[in-house]
Amino acid sequence: MRLLIVEDDPLIAASLTKGLAPLGNTVEVFHRLKEARAALAHSQFDLVVLDIGLPDGSGLKLLTEIRKGGNATPVMILTARDDIAERVRGLDSGADDYLTKPFSLPELQARVRALLRRSQQRTDNRLRFGPLCFDPASGDVTLNGERLDLPPRELGLMEGLLLHAERIAPREQLIDRLFGFGEAGPNALEVYVSRLRKRLQGSGVRIRTLRGLGYRLEDDPA
Repeated sequence: MRLLIVEDDPLIAASLTKGLAPLGNTVEVFHRLKEARAALAHSQFDLVVLDIGLPDGSGLKLLTEIRKGGNATPVMILTARDDIAERVRGLDSGADDYLTKPFSLPELQARVRALLRRSQQRTDNRLRFGPLCFDPASGDVTLNGERLDLPPRELGLMEGLLLHAERIAPREQLIDRLFGFGEAGPNALEVYVSRLRKRLQGSGVRIRTLRGLGYRLEDDPA
């Protein structure tokens, strides 16, 4: 998944990244509303973790903008403000969840999984297609019951393809998922697609290229 964290405390931001990135997530961190607003204008995210008290204003302002613009991306408020009135205000402004600091990292991870599961209309955490299965809780990918040891970017690519199984996974979305706002060479995505194709050979699943559009995970009749 591609997650946006808007948090001005560098220690908390580092803790969130450390807790959420290893499971195949691409995590983008911004410390100000202006930066987060620009990121949301140019990219798609699967989840936003949003602090309220930011150096250049209230995170609720950004949340209101997100919802008024028709963006249904799940938003979790993460803040030290724990009174009932603040919780009600945050949820009424469009937040999907509200967690107060200090927080338990396992609880945060579980809440993130629940929000993603709900937004993708899944009944459990796992993504499946034929013999392939990805469990976001553990970061494990299995093929015919055997675990695949995938490095982070191959894991992110696998997740992106599984989210669009039998549908086109747009190329630009996959690039954003793997590389975020980092530099990606013209053939960087194709390198990782090629690596996954080799891992899937003979499994009954293939990655099909649709020129100018993206890639699709589908049954391999061969």
